[in-house]
Amino acid sequence: MKGRFVTFEGGEGTGKSTQLRLLADYLRTKGINAVATKEPGGTPTGQELRRILVTGDKDKFDATAEALLYFADRHIHMTQKVWPEMEQGAWVLSDRFADSTVAYQYYGYDKRVSKENLDCLYNIAVGDFKPDLTVILDIDPEIGLARSFKKADGMNVKELRFEGRELAFHQRLRRGFLEIAEQEPQRCIVLDADKSIEALHEEIVRVITERFGL
Repeated sequence: MKGRFVTFEGGEGTGKSTQLRLLADYLRTKGINAVATKEPGGTPTGQELRRILVTGDKDKFDATAEALLYFADRHIHMTQKVWPEMEQGAWVLSDRFADSTVAYQYYGYDKRVSKENLDCLYNIAVGDFKPDLTVILDIDPEIGLARSFKKADGMNVKELRFEGRELAFHQRLRRGFLEIAEQEPQRCIVLDADKSIEALHEEIVRVITERFGL
């Protein structure tokens, strides 16, 4: 495809959305058509699935049901938005992609869903397609969760279904993201998110510039 696909991953409160927006703005100053999106919620149907997945009681689904819904959203997202935009030459920046499903539904739930089944769902949803680059923002879960709850209080945000899980869940998914990065070092870069917005943005710009020769 003509464009690029860059994903932002990490636990709660890492600042993914803010950094994605700043990178999109930066790329536009370079004359690049940057499209910001997210999973779930990057399409009209995805917005409905997002409401189902990230609001309400934390125990209303098990890990398998969550994984199935996330991959359904992912297939719709890729076929209706990401791939068409890339075919037009756009750089698509996504707040979360399949690594989040592995980190949350596999590692977070202490491997109640098999990795083999998740790999099968990935193949059904997107085939052998992979992001050009995945930026994993890493932070101590206690710090990240405190950020999330503070943001939620200030904005009346109700998407706190996963934030409501025990600290051990978030510690496991953090380890999951780091293991994913170790397994795919050519695709993934891990950055410390416990720093100022400006400093982290500068680091991301440096990574993007070096990786893609901007």
